[in-house]
Amino acid sequence: MRSLIPLDVIPSSLRDPLVKMYNEIERNYREHRWEPSELNGGKFCEAVYTILSGYVDGSFPSSFSKPANFVDACRALEKADKKKFSQAVRITIPRMLMALYEIRNNRGVGHVGGDVDPNHMDATIVLAGAKWVMADLVRHFHGVDLTTATEIVESLIERVNPLVWDVGSVRRVLRPGMNMKDKTLLLLHSSSAALHEDQLFSWVEHSNKAVYRRDVLRPAHRDKVVEYDAVTKFVTLSPRGIEYVENTILSS
Repeated sequence: MRSLIPLDVIPSSLRDPLVKMYNEIERNYREHRWEPSELNGGKFCEAVYTILSGYVDGSFPSSFSKPANFVDACRALEKADKKKFSQAVRITIPRMLMALYEIRNNRGVGHVGGDVDPNHMDATIVLAGAKWVMADLVRHFHGVDLTTATEIVESLIERVNPLVWDVGSVRRVLRPGMNMKDKTLLLLHSSSAALHEDQLFSWVEHSNKAVYRRDVLRPAHRDKVVEYDAVTKFVTLSPRGIEYVENTILSS
């Protein structure tokens, strides 16, 4: 699945900036920067509209453009030929874009003095909506099921981590002398999904799994830098953990 180049039917001049915009939304959300996350959501909507419009017109433009009236432009896509274009292209994605753009344009994030200040709730909607749109684009253009499309979108998330080295199926931390906790957090940061404790134990090269669990995973869970599921044994990096990795480990 990961060998698939997501959205490779779209010209790179549009695809690559779109993926970058999505990553900006995801990164700003992880860093609790709610307002930038939502503002980038507006740009993201305009980018997706440009791609859909070009697809329906039969020719992708060389760059993104902002329609004079975003809502009317999205509604115009509903008039596309039903026999040639799917409901996702004509209706579901454009209507999601209109909803996301409304948050960008008419809430506190759009203008100073708005009726609602930028906050976590709005940013959460923007992130979830952007992820849904990306997954539906992948599903449509590649003909995969929604679960597979969502997994592909998760693989797009970029987390700059120069201290982690991929060696085949193994990952190693490239800073000698780093403690086991920081190694573990770095490895989690390098992954777009939760990791099993067996993987982490192997990658950090600890000598005793029970001790690793007792001295590293459980204390990290108590400190809320990870969520450690004692039943499934999967470990997930928390927003607090992401902040620690990016502001303390990677900045030192």
